[in-house]
Amino acid sequence: MIALAVFRMAGYVRSHRVVQALLLMVLLLAVMHGNRAPEGAEAVVLTDSAALIIPVLAWAARSLLDTEPDQQRLMSATSVGGSARELSAGLLAALTACTGLAALALAWGVLLGLTATPPGPVLGAAVVLHGLAVLTGTALGALTSRVILPSPALSIMALLSGFLGMLILSASPLYWLTVPVLVWMRAANTDLLLDRLPELSALSLAWCLIGLTTYAWLRRTRP
Repeated sequence: MIALAVFRMAGYVRSHRVVQALLLMVLLLAVMHGNRAPEGAEAVVLTDSAALIIPVLAWAARSLLDTEPDQQRLMSATSVGGSARELSAGLLAALTACTGLAALALAWGVLLGLTATPPGPVLGAAVVLHGLAVLTGTALGALTSRVILPSPALSIMALLSGFLGMLILSASPLYWLTVPVLVWMRAANTDLLLDRLPELSALSLAWCLIGLTTYAWLRRTRP
């Protein structure tokens, strides 16, 4: 399974699809951190970063999972001993790619987006939120990948609509029905991020696991 995950990562890099996600990420970060934030705004800037990179991470996960042709995916499942291992290898590769992009976003924000070094607790919260962004992006990308939505147009529309729906729901009193990305941002703006981090992390993690479980369940009926 590990070998297959490495194989998929290598295919993703060699196909140059990784360049698309990397360019999108660099463009987003350049706009987001065009000016250094003043001292005291560290939590706000890093939380915004974690929330806004989710669609780019979802695009990266979707692109990685779609790199391998369908027939090659069937061969891979046979070679590693079953579809469960093939599915796990794909998710592991997608998580790895998204983690690299999220690490770039976090490092860019800390080194180039802030005037002052963030306090330890704020930096720790930012790491947690970027980790949740990785899981969220991977789940959204997997649910809109070709094996679930064969039409590229529908896939892209579903990815963007999924993120937009996430924003709309998290801006409402029903924020608990999705990953509450806007609640992350609101908590950071009101200096409540550290106090609410356990609650928001648990809720976000639960929905990420639901998304990944749904992907695994849908894959049962597809080759």
